[in-house]
Amino acid sequence: MIDFAGRTAFVTGGANGVGLGIVRNLLNAGAKVAIADIRQDSIDRALASLDNREVMGVQLNVMDRDGYREAADRVEAEFGPVSLLFNNAGINLFQPIEDSSYDDWDWVLGVNLHGVINGVQTFAPRMKQRALDGTVKGGHITNTASMASFIAGGSPGIYNTAKFAVRGLTYSLRHSMYQYGIGVSAVHPGLVKSFIYASDDVRPDGLKGQMKPVDTAMVERLEGVHEFGMEPDVIGERILEGVRENRANIFTHPDHKAEVAELFDEILADYRDYPQDPGFEQRVAFEKIRADGFAETRRKANAPG
Repeated sequence: MIDFAGRTAFVTGGANGVGLGIVRNLLNAGAKVAIADIRQDSIDRALASLDNREVMGVQLNVMDRDGYREAADRVEAEFGPVSLLFNNAGINLFQPIEDSSYDDWDWVLGVNLHGVINGVQTFAPRMKQRALDGTVKGGHITNTASMASFIAGGSPGIYNTAKFAVRGLTYSLRHSMYQYGIGVSAVHPGLVKSFIYASDDVRPDGLKGQMKPVDTAMVERLEGVHEFGMEPDVIGERILEGVRENRANIFTHPDHKAEVAELFDEILADYRDYPQDPGFEQRVAFEKIRADGFAETRRKANAPG
Protein backbone atom coordinates (compact mmCIF):
# COMPACT_ATOMS: atom_id res chain seq x y z
CA MET A 1 0.00 0.00 0.00
CA ILE A 2 1.54 3.28 -1.13
CA ASP A 3 2.35 5.97 1.43
CA PHE A 4 1.80 9.52 0.17
CA ALA A 5 3.80 11.22 2.94
CA GLY A 6 6.96 12.90 1.65
CA ARG A 7 6.24 12.15 -2.00
CA THR A 8 5.91 14.82 -4.68
CA ALA A 9 2.62 14.93 -6.58
CA PHE A 10 1.79 16.74 -9.81
CA VAL A 11 -1.92 17.46 -10.33
CA THR A 12 -3.21 18.94 -13.60
CA GLY A 13 -6.43 20.91 -13.48
CA GLY A 14 -5.51 21.20 -9.82
CA ALA A 15 -6.93 24.63 -9.05
CA ASN A 16 -10.63 23.74 -9.28
CA GLY A 17 -13.10 20.89 -8.98
CA VAL A 18 -11.83 17.33 -8.66
CA GLY A 19 -8.23 18.51 -9.02
CA LEU A 20 -8.43 20.75 -5.98
CA GLY A 21 -10.12 17.97 -4.03
CA ILE A 22 -7.19 15.70 -4.88
CA VAL A 23 -4.73 18.42 -3.86
CA ARG A 24 -6.33 18.95 -0.44
CA ASN A 25 -6.36 15.25 0.31
CA LEU A 26 -2.75 14.82 -0.80
CA LEU A 27 -1.63 17.66 1.45
CA ASN A 28 -3.53 16.15 4.35
CA ALA A 29 -1.68 12.90 3.68
CA GLY A 30 1.70 14.64 3.90
CA ALA A 31 2.59 14.94 0.20
CA LYS A 32 4.27 17.87 -1.48
CA VAL A 33 1.95 19.03 -4.25
CA ALA A 34 2.29 20.99 -7.49
CA ILE A 35 -0.94 22.52 -8.76
CA ALA A 36 -0.80 22.74 -12.55
CA ASP A 37 -3.60 24.72 -14.18
CA ILE A 38 -4.15 26.89 -17.23
CA ARG A 39 -5.65 29.74 -15.17
CA GLN A 40 -3.19 31.70 -13.06
CA ASP A 41 -5.99 33.46 -11.15
CA SER A 42 -7.42 30.07 -10.17
CA ILE A 43 -3.99 28.89 -9.04
CA ASP A 44 -3.59 32.02 -6.92
CA ARG A 45 -6.99 31.50 -5.27
CA ALA A 46 -6.24 27.83 -4.62
CA LEU A 47 -2.85 28.59 -3.07
CA ALA A 48 -4.38 31.28 -0.86
CA SER A 49 -6.83 28.70 0.52
CA LEU A 50 -4.18 26.10 1.41
CA ASP A 51 -2.40 27.74 4.37
CA ASN A 52 1.03 27.89 2.69
CA ARG A 53 1.71 24.20 3.13
CA GLU A 54 4.16 22.34 0.86
CA VAL A 55 2.36 23.32 -2.30
CA MET A 56 3.32 25.31 -5.39
CA GLY A 57 1.55 26.45 -8.52
CA VAL A 58 2.63 26.16 -12.16
CA GLN A 59 0.64 27.66 -15.00
CA LEU A 60 0.32 25.00 -17.69
CA ASN A 61 -1.64 24.35 -20.84
CA VAL A 62 -1.60 20.54 -20.93
CA MET A 63 -1.73 20.67 -24.75
CA ASP A 64 1.75 22.25 -24.75
CA ARG A 65 4.40 19.50 -24.73
CA ASP A 66 7.37 21.81 -24.23
CA GLY A 67 5.50 23.67 -21.51
CA TYR A 68 4.74 20.36 -19.81
CA ARG A 69 8.41 19.41 -19.73
CA GLU A 70 9.40 22.83 -18.42
CA ALA A 71 6.74 22.64 -15.68
CA ALA A 72 7.94 19.16 -14.69
CA ASP A 73 11.55 20.35 -14.49
CA ARG A 74 10.57 23.34 -12.37
CA VAL A 75 8.55 21.26 -9.92
CA GLU A 76 11.20 18.58 -9.56
CA ALA A 77 13.90 21.20 -9.02
CA GLU A 78 11.93 22.64 -6.11
CA PHE A 79 10.12 19.64 -4.60
CA GLY A 80 12.12 16.62 -5.78
CA PRO A 81 11.19 13.74 -8.13
CA VAL A 82 7.51 13.41 -8.95
CA SER A 83 6.26 9.92 -8.09
CA LEU A 84 2.53 10.71 -7.98
CA LEU A 85 1.00 11.97 -11.23
CA PHE A 86 -2.66 12.94 -11.51
CA ASN A 87 -3.64 13.66 -15.12
CA ASN A 88 -6.89 15.33 -14.20
CA ALA A 89 -7.34 18.43 -16.41
CA GLY A 90 -10.43 18.26 -18.57
CA ILE A 91 -12.97 20.32 -20.47
CA ASN A 92 -16.27 19.52 -22.15
CA LEU A 93 -18.25 20.52 -25.19
CA PHE A 94 -21.90 19.59 -24.88
CA GLN A 95 -22.83 18.79 -28.47
CA PRO A 96 -23.13 15.72 -30.76
CA ILE A 97 -20.43 14.63 -33.18
CA GLU A 98 -22.37 15.51 -36.33
CA ASP A 99 -22.65 19.13 -35.20
CA SER A 100 -18.95 19.42 -34.36
CA SER A 101 -16.06 20.97 -36.28
CA TYR A 102 -12.40 20.04 -36.61
CA ASP A 103 -11.62 22.88 -34.21
CA ASP A 104 -13.96 21.25 -31.69
CA TRP A 105 -12.18 17.90 -32.13
CA ASP A 106 -8.74 19.46 -31.81
CA TRP A 107 -9.68 21.30 -28.63
CA VAL A 108 -11.47 18.52 -26.75
CA LEU A 109 -9.03 15.78 -27.77
CA GLY A 110 -6.13 18.18 -27.21
CA VAL A 111 -7.00 18.65 -23.55
CA ASN A 112 -8.78 15.44 -22.56
CA LEU A 113 -6.66 12.91 -24.45
CA HIS A 114 -3.42 14.57 -25.53
CA GLY A 115 -3.16 16.28 -22.15
CA VAL A 116 -3.06 12.82 -20.56
CA ILE A 117 -0.63 11.58 -23.21
CA ASN A 118 1.65 14.56 -22.56
CA GLY A 119 1.59 13.90 -18.83
CA VAL A 120 2.42 10.23 -19.31
CA GLN A 121 5.15 10.93 -21.86
CA THR A 122 6.69 13.54 -19.58
CA PHE A 123 6.68 11.61 -16.32
CA ALA A 124 6.39 7.85 -16.98
CA PRO A 125 9.93 7.51 -18.43
CA ARG A 126 11.35 9.47 -15.48
CA MET A 127 9.46 7.31 -12.99
CA LYS A 128 10.57 4.13 -14.74
CA GLN A 129 14.24 5.17 -14.79
CA ARG A 130 14.23 6.15 -11.11
CA ALA A 131 12.66 2.81 -10.23
CA LEU A 132 15.37 1.00 -12.21
CA ASP A 133 18.08 3.13 -10.60
CA GLY A 134 16.62 2.54 -7.16
CA THR A 135 16.51 6.29 -6.47
CA VAL A 136 12.72 6.38 -6.00
CA LYS A 137 10.70 3.34 -4.99
CA GLY A 138 7.20 2.92 -6.32
CA GLY A 139 4.76 5.58 -7.42
CA HIS A 140 1.39 5.90 -9.10
CA ILE A 141 -0.14 7.45 -12.22
CA THR A 142 -3.82 8.33 -12.02
CA ASN A 143 -5.73 9.37 -15.14
CA THR A 144 -9.13 10.99 -14.78
CA ALA A 145 -11.46 9.37 -17.30
CA SER A 146 -15.19 9.57 -16.52
CA MET A 147 -18.32 7.48 -16.40
CA ALA A 148 -18.48 8.80 -19.97
CA SER A 149 -15.73 6.26 -20.72
CA PHE A 150 -18.39 3.55 -20.29
CA ILE A 151 -21.68 5.33 -20.96
CA ALA A 152 -21.87 7.06 -24.35
CA GLY A 153 -24.82 9.19 -25.34
CA GLY A 154 -25.28 11.30 -28.45
CA SER A 155 -23.89 14.27 -26.60
CA PRO A 156 -21.12 14.99 -25.64
CA GLY A 157 -19.70 12.93 -28.50
CA ILE A 158 -16.09 14.13 -28.61
CA TYR A 159 -15.82 13.98 -24.82
CA ASN A 160 -17.00 10.35 -24.92
CA THR A 161 -14.39 9.58 -27.57
CA ALA A 162 -11.58 11.08 -25.50
CA LYS A 163 -12.60 9.40 -22.27
CA PHE A 164 -12.93 5.95 -23.87
CA ALA A 165 -9.38 6.45 -25.20
CA VAL A 166 -8.08 7.52 -21.77
CA ARG A 167 -9.47 4.31 -20.30
CA GLY A 168 -7.66 2.20 -22.91
CA LEU A 169 -4.42 4.14 -22.48
CA THR A 170 -4.61 3.66 -18.71
CA TYR A 171 -5.21 -0.08 -18.88
CA SER A 172 -2.28 -0.56 -21.27
CA LEU A 173 0.06 1.60 -19.17
CA ARG A 174 -0.97 -0.31 -16.03
CA HIS A 175 0.06 -3.58 -17.65
CA SER A 176 3.56 -2.30 -18.41
CA MET A 177 4.40 -0.05 -15.44
CA TYR A 178 3.64 -2.65 -12.74
CA GLN A 179 7.02 -4.31 -13.38
CA TYR A 180 8.69 -1.15 -12.05
CA GLY A 181 6.54 -1.07 -8.93
CA ILE A 182 4.42 1.78 -10.33
CA GLY A 183 0.63 1.53 -10.23
CA VAL A 184 -1.75 3.06 -12.75
CA SER A 185 -5.46 3.77 -12.24
CA ALA A 186 -8.35 5.24 -14.21
CA VAL A 187 -10.80 7.42 -12.29
CA HIS A 188 -14.44 7.44 -13.37
CA PRO A 189 -16.33 10.27 -11.66
CA GLY A 190 -19.97 11.03 -12.25
CA LEU A 191 -21.50 14.45 -11.74
CA VAL A 192 -19.12 16.80 -9.92
CA LYS A 193 -19.63 20.19 -8.33
CA SER A 194 -17.29 21.97 -10.75
CA PHE A 195 -17.10 24.58 -13.49
CA ILE A 196 -16.71 22.20 -16.44
CA TYR A 197 -19.95 23.57 -17.88
CA ALA A 198 -18.05 26.85 -18.51
CA SER A 199 -15.20 25.23 -20.47
CA ASP A 200 -15.60 27.71 -23.33
CA ASP A 201 -14.02 30.33 -21.06
CA VAL A 202 -10.60 28.68 -21.54
CA ARG A 203 -10.91 27.71 -25.20
CA PRO A 204 -7.79 28.83 -27.13
CA ASP A 205 -8.38 31.62 -29.63
CA GLY A 206 -6.72 29.55 -32.34
CA LEU A 207 -9.43 26.88 -32.01
CA LYS A 208 -12.41 29.23 -32.13
CA GLY A 209 -12.59 29.60 -35.91
CA GLN A 210 -15.35 27.02 -36.38
CA MET A 211 -16.80 27.43 -32.88
CA LYS A 212 -20.57 27.54 -32.52
CA PRO A 213 -21.95 30.45 -30.51
CA VAL A 214 -22.10 29.67 -26.79
CA ASP A 215 -25.63 28.72 -25.73
CA THR A 216 -25.81 30.81 -22.56
CA ALA A 217 -29.20 29.39 -21.59
CA MET A 218 -27.80 25.85 -21.71
CA VAL A 219 -24.74 26.92 -19.70
CA GLU A 220 -27.04 28.31 -17.03
CA ARG A 221 -29.01 25.04 -16.94
CA LEU A 222 -25.79 23.02 -16.63
CA GLU A 223 -24.62 25.29 -13.84
CA GLY A 224 -27.77 24.42 -11.91
CA VAL A 225 -27.27 20.70 -12.53
CA HIS A 226 -23.63 20.80 -11.39
CA GLU A 227 -24.67 22.42 -8.12
CA PHE A 228 -25.90 18.95 -7.14
CA GLY A 229 -22.62 17.28 -8.10
CA MET A 230 -20.46 15.47 -5.57
CA GLU A 231 -18.15 17.66 -3.52
CA PRO A 232 -14.56 17.61 -4.87
CA ASP A 233 -13.05 16.86 -1.44
CA VAL A 234 -15.18 13.72 -1.16
CA ILE A 235 -14.08 12.63 -4.63
CA GLY A 236 -10.44 13.37 -3.80
CA GLU A 237 -10.63 11.22 -0.68
CA ARG A 238 -12.11 8.33 -2.64
CA ILE A 239 -9.48 8.66 -5.36
CA LEU A 240 -6.63 8.42 -2.85
CA GLU A 241 -8.31 5.39 -1.28
CA GLY A 242 -8.37 3.74 -4.71
CA VAL A 243 -4.71 4.58 -5.30
CA ARG A 244 -3.77 3.07 -1.94
CA GLU A 245 -5.57 -0.12 -2.95
CA ASN A 246 -4.01 -0.02 -6.45
CA ARG A 247 -7.39 -0.36 -8.15
CA ALA A 248 -7.44 -0.42 -11.95
CA ASN A 249 -10.72 1.50 -11.90
CA ILE A 250 -11.67 4.00 -9.23
CA PHE A 251 -15.42 4.59 -9.21
CA THR A 252 -16.08 7.57 -6.96
CA HIS A 253 -19.85 7.61 -7.50
CA PRO A 254 -22.08 4.63 -6.68
CA ASP A 255 -24.76 6.09 -8.96
CA HIS A 256 -24.03 4.11 -12.13
CA LYS A 257 -23.29 0.54 -11.03
CA ALA A 258 -26.58 -0.97 -12.22
CA GLU A 259 -26.40 0.91 -15.53
CA VAL A 260 -22.86 -0.33 -16.23
CA ALA A 261 -23.91 -3.90 -15.42
CA GLU A 262 -26.79 -3.57 -17.88
CA LEU A 263 -24.44 -2.24 -20.58
CA PHE A 264 -22.03 -5.14 -20.15
CA ASP A 265 -24.95 -7.58 -20.34
CA GLU A 266 -25.94 -5.95 -23.65
CA ILE A 267 -22.38 -6.30 -24.95
CA LEU A 268 -22.24 -10.01 -24.10
CA ALA A 269 -25.67 -10.49 -25.66
CA ASP A 270 -24.28 -9.26 -28.99
CA TYR A 271 -22.04 -12.33 -29.25
CA ARG A 272 -23.23 -15.13 -31.57
CA ASP A 273 -22.35 -18.84 -31.57
CA TYR A 274 -21.13 -19.05 -35.17
CA PRO A 275 -20.03 -22.39 -36.69
CA GLN A 276 -16.29 -23.02 -36.62
CA ASP A 277 -14.45 -21.55 -39.61
CA PRO A 278 -11.21 -22.90 -41.14
CA GLY A 279 -8.29 -22.19 -38.79
CA PHE A 280 -10.54 -21.94 -35.74
CA GLU A 281 -8.64 -24.48 -33.63
CA GLN A 282 -5.21 -22.98 -34.40
CA ARG A 283 -6.50 -19.47 -33.73
CA VAL A 284 -8.06 -20.49 -30.43
CA ALA A 285 -4.83 -22.22 -29.38
CA PHE A 286 -2.89 -19.03 -30.05
CA GLU A 287 -5.50 -16.91 -28.26
CA LYS A 288 -5.25 -19.18 -25.21
CA ILE A 289 -1.52 -18.48 -24.96
CA ARG A 290 -2.21 -14.75 -25.22
CA ALA A 291 -5.14 -14.91 -22.77
CA ASP A 292 -3.13 -16.88 -20.21
CA GLY A 293 -0.32 -14.34 -20.43
CA PHE A 294 -2.76 -11.46 -20.13
CA ALA A 295 -4.37 -13.04 -17.07
CA GLU A 296 -0.94 -13.37 -15.43
CA THR A 297 -0.12 -9.73 -16.27
CA ARG A 298 -3.38 -8.59 -14.71
CA ARG A 299 -2.71 -10.66 -11.61
CA LYS A 300 0.68 -9.02 -11.14
CA ALA A 301 -0.58 -5.52 -11.97
CA ASN A 302 -3.46 -5.91 -9.51
CA ALA A 303 -1.17 -6.89 -6.65
CA PRO A 304 -1.16 -4.36 -3.80
CA GLY A 305 1.38 -1.57 -4.30
